[in-house]
Amino acid sequence: MSKPFYSEGLRFECTRCSRCCRHAPGYVFLSLKDFARLADAKGLRPARFFELYCREIDLYGIPRVSLREQENYDCVFWEQGGCSVYEARPAQCRSYPFWSANLCSPEAWAALLEECPGAGHGRLHSAAEIDAWLAKAAKRRLLGAAAEIR
Repeated sequence: MSKPFYSEGLRFECTRCSRCCRHAPGYVFLSLKDFARLADAKGLRPARFFELYCREIDLYGIPRVSLREQENYDCVFWEQGGCSVYEARPAQCRSYPFWSANLCSPEAWAALLEECPGAGHGRLHSAAEIDAWLAKAAKRRLLGAAAEIR
C-alpha cells in the first residue's frame, strides 16, 4: 500500500478567518455528543435547542441532523466576527481541514490552500494525527433523525 501524500505531515493553524463557516451553503452534521455539548453550552433543553439551531435533512434517503444556516449561508453560530460556540463546536468543525474530501489527493489539498489562509501554515500535523482525525470521522455516529434527541 502506498503512503498518503501527507505522509510527512501537513501544516495548519486556524486563523479564525471564518471562511469555512460563512458565505456558502453546506451541512454541519451533529453526533449526539455534539448535540448535547452545544445544547448545554447554550443552556437549552434538547427540544428547544433543536427548534432554534438545527434542521433535519434527507441526504440521499438518509435523515441527518445539521445546524441551520443564516439567510446568507453563515453558520447559525457565526456572530460578529467569529463562532459564538467555539469551545463547544461540533467534531466536524474541530477536525477541519482534515476531512477526507480535502485529503483524497494532493490536488484537493492544493485547492484548499487557495481557500484557507491557515492551510499550509503553522504547526506541522503528523500523518498519524491526520489519520486519527479521519478515523474519528469514520467512526462518528451522526444523528440520524430529530427523534433521536428526544
